[in-house]
Amino acid sequence: MESRKLMLVLALAAVAGLLVAGCTTPGGNQTAQNGTVNVLYSQGVGPMPNLLATNQIDGYIAWQPFVSIATESKIAQLVEPSQDLPPAGMWENHPCCVVSAREDLLASNPDFVNAISAFTQLGSTYIAEHPEESADILADWFVGRSNFTYGSVSVSSVDVMENAIPTVRYTNDPTADWVEHTKEFVAAQKDIGLITGQLANASSAEMDAIVFDFGPYEAASQQVASKQFITPARLSRPITLGYLKADMHSAALTVGIKKFQYMSDTYGIALVPRNPSQSAPDVCDLVVNGQTVAEVRLIAASAGPELMQMAATNNVQMTFAGVPPAMAAIDRGTPIKVLHPINNEGSGLVVTAGSPANDWATFAEWAKTRSAQGKPLTIAAPQKGSIQDVMLRFALKDAGFTITER
Repeated sequence: MESRKLMLVLALAAVAGLLVAGCTTPGGNQTAQNGTVNVLYSQGVGPMPNLLATNQIDGYIAWQPFVSIATESKIAQLVEPSQDLPPAGMWENHPCCVVSAREDLLASNPDFVNAISAFTQLGSTYIAEHPEESADILADWFVGRSNFTYGSVSVSSVDVMENAIPTVRYTNDPTADWVEHTKEFVAAQKDIGLITGQLANASSAEMDAIVFDFGPYEAASQQVASKQFITPARLSRPITLGYLKADMHSAALTVGIKKFQYMSDTYGIALVPRNPSQSAPDVCDLVVNGQTVAEVRLIAASAGPELMQMAATNNVQMTFAGVPPAMAAIDRGTPIKVLHPINNEGSGLVVTAGSPANDWATFAEWAKTRSAQGKPLTIAAPQKGSIQDVMLRFALKDAGFTITER
């Protein structure tokens, strides 16, 4: 733990040194020591494989399954999984997506929130115990088990999911180590200018109070361990859960929904689709101990910042999204709390197949050469402020590159 903290301090100091030296700025376009990289915000990850396959970009950073889509279809090669991006060792076992809830829902319906937390934990367990079946379920949810197709390139969705699942660490325990890693993301966001509000100068203890509420996780964990679930009072209005479109990081939710009969028979808690024939159900009933207690509507968004905007306007009451968007939303005053993780790691940087980059060192050298030739690399990222965007920008700045946003 101490070594990670020291590493973060040194990394931030190195970036600060670059700022003082005039090599780079958190949003500026002045010349850096190694040149320029263009970052293209594609409003989600869906268009990225097609952009890469048609040579409109040189690479992209994305969440799974879009890393495996690129490598399994042979349109790209992996540079680094997200945990191996620089600064060296900083992102190992890094937090990725979290369950968040609006504070008014936590106050008015705590048993409902606890039930969703318990359901998420059970979904994570199911994936760990049934990875191949989970891959098939996710392929069905995303594309009805058809192939992922980009122009003349086509790849089996089941093969992609089977390749991707082992790269994601499905975990729900908000350990002390996880909390510290989450705060490292806040430090990185602050360094690149994405945290400027109430978290910017918060102490560690103040951040704990502002950001986290682990009560639902603790209550749900006790219920899961005992297999005795508290039946929430019947809700008079629908509750909306937001998750990321075509993102297997929220697989604990989606796999759990598709296995509603198993969840009901085994545990007595399930999100039961109103229309089970849908590949991706959009309305479910929360059923606990045989009682229907709430209508739950599912909304899929292209990226985390979009979900956080929905949370800010109360269009979604709970979200399954990345740490940085949640931190940025809380920093701006959005009334949500982070309840617990849903996964760690599970993203990656890929580039055009046959390019000279097959790890970060060769990627940086390629980027430096292209910049010197007046043809800077263009790397696509999800929306600005997404977890992948934060990691890419921090890595590029650590390597001495200026970022030009497109």
